[in-house]
Amino acid sequence: MKNRFARIGAAASLVFAAACQATPLPQLQIDPAEVSVSGLSSGGFMAVQMHVAYSATFKRGAGIVAGGPYYCAEGSIVNATGRCMTHASTIPVSSLVSTTNSWATSGLIDPVSNLTNSKVYLYSGTSDNTVKQAVMNDLKTYYQSFVPAANLFYKNTIASGHAMITDDYGSSCATTASPYINDCDFDLAGEILKQLHGTLNPRNNGTLSGTFTEFDQTAFISGHGMATTGWVYVPQSCSTGAVCKLHVVFHGCQQNTALVGQQYVRNTGYNRWADTNNMVVLYPQTSTQATNSCWDWWGYDNANYAKKSGPQMAAVRAMMTTLGSGSAPSGLPAPTGVGTSGATASSMVIGWGSVSGASGYNVYRGGSKVNASLIAGTSYTDTGLAAGTTYSWTVKAVDGGGVEGPSSAAATGTTTGAPPAATCTTASNYAHVAANRAHVQGGYALANGSNQNMGLWNLFVTTTLKMTGTNFYVIGTCP
Repeated sequence: MKNRFARIGAAASLVFAAACQATPLPQLQIDPAEVSVSGLSSGGFMAVQMHVAYSATFKRGAGIVAGGPYYCAEGSIVNATGRCMTHASTIPVSSLVSTTNSWATSGLIDPVSNLTNSKVYLYSGTSDNTVKQAVMNDLKTYYQSFVPAANLFYKNTIASGHAMITDDYGSSCATTASPYINDCDFDLAGEILKQLHGTLNPRNNGTLSGTFTEFDQTAFISGHGMATTGWVYVPQSCSTGAVCKLHVVFHGCQQNTALVGQQYVRNTGYNRWADTNNMVVLYPQTSTQATNSCWDWWGYDNANYAKKSGPQMAAVRAMMTTLGSGSAPSGLPAPTGVGTSGATASSMVIGWGSVSGASGYNVYRGGSKVNASLIAGTSYTDTGLAAGTTYSWTVKAVDGGGVEGPSSAAATGTTTGAPPAATCTTASNYAHVAANRAHVQGGYALANGSNQNMGLWNLFVTTTLKMTGTNFYVIGTCP
């Protein structure tokens, strides 16, 4: 028991450290008519809650994997683990429909008339003994009270366990075990997105164009079973001015990044479709302080968990608002001739050519803006740098309305002096991944930057990683 608490304390420290490194959510252009949600297990129940409570927002609908009817638990853990999972007793679907209608009339959730035009994709594996197919059958019946039959699709013929399934990643199909991602030779993420958003461009099976960002969730909520950081995938097109779709993905219990690393965020198949279809994918995260790391779909955190006022619900909706708060590009071109000069041990001068029509410029180091106020000229001295270290800068022109244009090409420069001493961390491969020093691929931990194989991703293999640059680690020791 003592060791267990020690691990929990260590995990909490790692989460805190990750939060300190997190960045704000990007502000992009999101088409409000192209917003959808999906989730697995507790995330499936959460996706139903978000879809029904915020039906005016999720206009494209919801994909539910191993979930159940809205407000299925009615605030009871007994109901949650009984009728809503094992179907040990009857789920009162008609009563839940009545509650939905009543809450909509009272304004506690959005009008149910919004559901008429949305689409739904349901999935249940025949070998799923965690959330029985009978529960998903009842979810289908529930949705039939609000969604036209032509807008609802139910896939329930694959012998998969309790997991998100893919066509090329994860455990064997019938498995029910961490990380709860199974290879069933079926692209479930793709089928969900095509059902909700219609015909899509083929997915990208190669290197993705966009970026994964670990963002600060504490800007939207503190506590309430929510982690300090979440994740978002942004295709390159969406970061350079395109008006994009938005899909929100809820992981299942025991599936947040603290427990399975970035496997659910990176390997469930959503991002490959998002990359070629101007679609941002938001991955909110629970914390290990949440009951079983689940989303709140039975009231463990708040009695209003299924209403728009539910803390977790409102926080995710606020994240979406921030994501969609970007402005159209200014129309100004990217600055050219960006270069570095005047290096010292702690500073660098960045210079660039002027852009006609620009009212000023912003300078970004490694993707983060470094100037506090708009730069009127065509140079900037960046300070507070580490000696003997290579950095990268880009510049954006800003128009008279305060709207930024596209990024310039990157310019690199190295400060003078001796670089800081390398730092080493010895920890389990599980802890390295949780602290974002490494990532998971095929069940193995790989060091960030060098991609050196550290061995199996678990609590029992210990590795010493040396940080030799920003987010660059090698296996080794420090003098």
